[in-house]
Amino acid sequence: MADARTHPARTDWQRAADFSARAHAAQRRKDGQTPYAAHPFRVAMTVRHRFACDDDAALTAALLHDVIEDTPADYDEVHAAFGPQVADIVAALTKNMILPEAQREADYDRRLADADWRARLIKLADVLDNMADLEDRPDVADPAEALARHEAKCHRALELAQPDAAHPATARAIQLVRAAIE
Repeated sequence: MADARTHPARTDWQRAADFSARAHAAQRRKDGQTPYAAHPFRVAMTVRHRFACDDDAALTAALLHDVIEDTPADYDEVHAAFGPQVADIVAALTKNMILPEAQREADYDRRLADADWRARLIKLADVLDNMADLEDRPDVADPAEALARHEAKCHRALELAQPDAAHPATARAIQLVRAAIE
């Protein structure tokens, strides 16, 4: 049996890494090769290392940000495993796929605007990672058009995050996303 003094309990973000990897296990990114789990891991690393945010709830939610939207996992499962704060952040980052697209995007933006600041920070990391992914996508017929569409998503994320600009991690995130689209 492991000694608790030499093997401390795992943190929420460590458990979230396992949860996310299992939930996304059968999925691939749009390049058809990269395991999908690489994306939430990169988003969490962006939050931690590029945005300099070591907030446990932010890192945990970053690892889980796509599990409700893209896997069989639901809000209740995330809530039971990680608590209401993380579950609410993940839910804010989840598009309601039942709604028609125009309504879905407006609903998504409204929920992000009303959510915890961490949700908007994670969204900035998400758009930054998705932009980097465009470089490795053999399925993109018109890279310039795909980049323009993605830049529009970046501008939406920047607009939503603007009220949080006084937060140091968000200020860094805004600066990095702006630099990426210039």
